[in-house]
Amino acid sequence: MHEALKKNVFLVKEHVGMFKAANNYDIHDPQTGDLLMECREEGLGFLTKLFRFTDAKRMTPFDIQISTPDGQQLIRITRGVSIFLSTVSVFDENDQTIGGFKQKFFSIGGAFNVLDANDQPVCVLQGKWTGWDFRFMAGENELAHITKEWGGIGKELFTSADNYALEISDAVPADHVARQLILAAVMCIDMVLKE
Repeated sequence: MHEALKKNVFLVKEHVGMFKAANNYDIHDPQTGDLLMECREEGLGFLTKLFRFTDAKRMTPFDIQISTPDGQQLIRITRGVSIFLSTVSVFDENDQTIGGFKQKFFSIGGAFNVLDANDQPVCVLQGKWTGWDFRFMAGENELAHITKEWGGIGKELFTSADNYALEISDAVPADHVARQLILAAVMCIDMVLKE
């Protein structure tokens, strides 16, 4: 697993702009402000771009790559057209399946199951319906937390509501696949739950 994925805290900045169809993010180290990874959605088809500007946006397919600043793929996240509930696939740097997510039916605030490559549960992503606050839970244990409110060293990077922090628990081993799945889930929360 790449060294950038072994960190416990990430600051995520969404690229903003008018008439933006693709979802793109930069992932920073909060202690240094250095760019660790880039999350890009490239190669959108004409119809997908068109539907991204309508109420059907949350149903559109996506193919997102998380890579190092020099372009080395670390994680790839894909979903086909989603009519009702989303099923998302996650791949490693070699495009081998490492797991995915299945949206839960009737969840208040949004939730989905995070699954490994054998469709076995790793954790559950749970959100609050009142805002942008999500937790990855394995039973009673919190594996990670995502929030738009941040008081850490990287606070100066937070200049808009399109930025948020991911904090992974020390209890998650540095080379565990859960780290890749958690980071992948963060990149598609907006498209699966919040659009």
